[in-house]
Amino acid sequence: MLAVTSYSPDNVAACRNRIAADVAAYEAAGPSAMLEPVFYGMMVLALDRWFVHRQRSIEGEDGNALNEVRVLSDSIVGHGGMLVIEPSIKLDPGRSVLGIEPGATIMIDKDGFHRLSEAFLGEIEARFC
Repeated sequence: MLAVTSYSPDNVAACRNRIAADVAAYEAAGPSAMLEPVFYGMMVLALDRWFVHRQRSIEGEDGNALNEVRVLSDSIVGHGGMLVIEPSIKLDPGRSVLGIEPGATIMIDKDGFHRLSEAFLGEIEARFC
């Protein structure tokens, strides 16, 4: 598939609705503190997948929330959950949404995922809609 340069507002709304429904279902089931980072890690992958073909020149490489989700997803899948930042992306943990340092194990809680998903979808809307 070619890189995507725009998304419809309906696509972003559908993503928001699905993410909210999945989180609500998890919360209704009585979340486990032990499983919380696993669930929210998988939710990051789901979030990224909705917009997986986004064009990188529009996404940028300045450490924004789109970059953070890309790096988190790549690290969860390709590095066993240890944060690895590709050299072209300037992701500064001090300015990122979650503040995870390179080499650290990715552990995302409900609040962190909420902040990350809102920042990510806000960037999608700003850059691609």
